[in-house]
This record gives sequence, C-alpha cells and structure tokens, in this order.
Amino acid sequence: MPHFGLFLKRALGMAALGLTLAVPGLAQAQQAPANTLDAVRARGQLICGVNTGLAGFAQPDSQGVWRGFDVDYCRAISAAIFGDPNKVRYVPTTAQVRFTALQSGEVDVLARNTTWTLSRDTALGLDFAATNFYDGQGFMVKTALGVKSAKELEGATICVQPGTTTEQNLSDWARANRIRFTPVVIERLEELVAAFVAGRCDAYTTDVSGLAATRSAQPKPDDYLILPEVISKEPLAVGVRQGDARFADIVRWTHYLLLSAEEFGITQANLDRMANDPRPEVQRMLGKNGELGKMLGLDNLWAVNVLKAVGNYGEVFDRSLKPIGIQRGPNALWTTTGGLQYSPPFR
Repeated sequence: MPHFGLFLKRALGMAALGLTLAVPGLAQAQQAPANTLDAVRARGQLICGVNTGLAGFAQPDSQGVWRGFDVDYCRAISAAIFGDPNKVRYVPTTAQVRFTALQSGEVDVLARNTTWTLSRDTALGLDFAATNFYDGQGFMVKTALGVKSAKELEGATICVQPGTTTEQNLSDWARANRIRFTPVVIERLEELVAAFVAGRCDAYTTDVSGLAATRSAQPKPDDYLILPEVISKEPLAVGVRQGDARFADIVRWTHYLLLSAEEFGITQANLDRMANDPRPEVQRMLGKNGELGKMLGLDNLWAVNVLKAVGNYGEVFDRSLKPIGIQRGPNALWTTTGGLQYSPPFR
C-alpha cells in the first residue's frame, strides 16, 4: 500500500489540474451503474449534472425551472430516451465536485461547461461525447479601472475558481508573459462573482462565454469590459462515464442530430413538413427509412422527439446564448466561414 503522504501529494497535484484522485474503497462504496441507459429507463428519469447557476447555460428561473444551453442538452437526451424532455432531474455541481458526481453515479451525464483535456479524458474514468461549444479563456475588468489589455494586469488581483483548467491556464499565461498577479481563489461561482463585483479583485478570469454571462447579469453591464485577449482553447464537452459505449453514442449523436438538423434546415416549426423531405439523409435521420434509432437502442423516431423538444443547434444557441451577447463565432456550422461545428453523416 503506498505511503499516505505520497498518496496525499499525488491527490493535491491532481487537484491543481482539476482532477480527482480516486480514494481506495470509494468505487465500491458508490458503484456507478454499468449500463447507464438501462438504469435511466428503470429509474424513469435522467439525472443531469449542471452548473450551480450560470446565465445562458444552466440556471433556474423565477419559478425554479432550469433553463439554458446545457439544460437543453439534458432535455434533448431525455427526449431521445423517453420521448419526453421533462424526465430530467438537475443536480447543480461545483467545479470541484462535478467529476466525482459523474464517477460515482450521482449523475448520469455531465452537461456543465466542462473543458475536454487529455488528462481529464484519460485519468478520471470518463469520456467526452462531443464538443458542443468552442470557447476560450479571457479576462473581465471594471471599465473604471481603465485597463484595455490583459498585458496591463501586472500586479493585479485576479478572481479564479479552483479545480478548473482556468486556474492552470492563468498561471501558465502569467509565467509566459512575466506578469505577476495575486489570485483570489473562491470555489462557488456566485461567491466568486460577488467578490469581483465588490472590488476584492481587479479582474475576473474564466471562459469568455462565462464572462459574457456574468456581465449580462449585472445591473449595468457597460460598467464591465471583457478584454480582447483569449489565452486558451476551451472545447466545452458533454461528459459520460467511461466503459459505457451505448450511452456515450446516444449523447454524442444527440449533439450531432442538433447540428445536422440545422444544416438541413429542420426546425421545431417545420419538423412535420420536413418529415416528407426527399433527401435520403433527412429520411434516415427522421426515422422514415432505415433503423438508425434501433442501432442506438432507441425508438426509431428518437430524432423527431428531440427536435420537437428543443429544435436544432442554432435554435438552442439563439434561445439561450444570443440574448446575453454571445455570437456564434467558431460555433457556427462548418458551412459558414470560421464555423467548426460539424456532424458525421447519418447513414
């Protein structure tokens, strides 16, 4: 058995990278289901890990109803499995506990603005099904500070969440640019944002989408400026447990369905009419020809159910992210200049 001091040292080192080191005996105490699809069906409900509250991505409204880009992915997966987008229980997870929640089986899927990295893909017992949002890390300051570039943050205090790629990226960027800073590290997002707004730090760093969400939620958004530098690649992806290929396929192809529907011009409003579209791929996608649904272990009309529930990728994006000022950019379809979103064929 390894010396506990060495074990602790390894755990702390992995935590700095946003990783979780499994504790001996934990897997036996909290055994995740080996077949997620069967477990979800037997339960009659999908359990979806989401953010604790991030405008545009996952946040309960005044009635307690969860809404947002990531929430729509949970609803889409539920619609694919049950034909009903509302058979979902949302579990808010912080950056530090999100991976443990998925590993242990507390949640079935993690739709929580999480960056796909090599270390996370190989060391955490999870797989990333698909990149549903291409992002990058940036900085936000109060306009009154007079800072126009991240290079002007020498000596600044910077708010950052622990257990994230953001924390490591900040250190790497500062070292590479020889910029000294003092981190203000706070785990809970709402407390971190409150610290920044209250002036406890000069700048706040996270994914640019998160900065836009935070800025839009302030009483006077113009009092805040997102600086022009983007210092990292942050492919945000939906996570599932490793070793369950069938469930991973369902999550992956649900994302690809949203993209392909947009590419073929299929929307919530015209779905019934598009069911008669003569293009072979549309016919296969919507279950008119072939058995693609059955190949996924789903009803052959799974895609129709998903698109009735949430619409295509562009509709999901425009409903939640466009209102807070986030533009498509690299998240446009591959058919658009600069667009990276691309689906394999439905055949």
